[in-house]
Amino acid sequence: MNKLSGLAAALAGAAALAACGSGGETPAAKEASAGGEKTASAEPSAKVKCYGVSLAAKNDCAAGPGTSCAGTSTVDYQGNAWKYVANAEACTGAVLPDSKKGSLEPLTRDLPA
Repeated sequence: MNKLSGLAAALAGAAALAACGSGGETPAAKEASAGGEKTASAEPSAKVKCYGVSLAAKNDCAAGPGTSCAGTSTVDYQGNAWKYVANAEACTGAVLPDSKKGSLEPLTRDLPA
């Protein structure tokens, strides 16, 4: 890998981590939300985080200990991994295997070993 592509990868990783630390909103989305405008980039803030419903490597942003950002969960329905859903009802009413349910708070089930 040459120095330029290594730098580009590092910058992309830093930008992804910054987005995770801000709750998934980009600065433009935060600005739009603060101004009262509703834009497509502000959409994630209108949705809710639903824990325990994502498949392995399909979570949105940081999933808790053992993960760093989007797509880093390692277990299906990992209790501390979350995915954006339309509303609270869509989260808690999700039909999952083995009578599992989604939660608006992190769960202690199905955590990676």
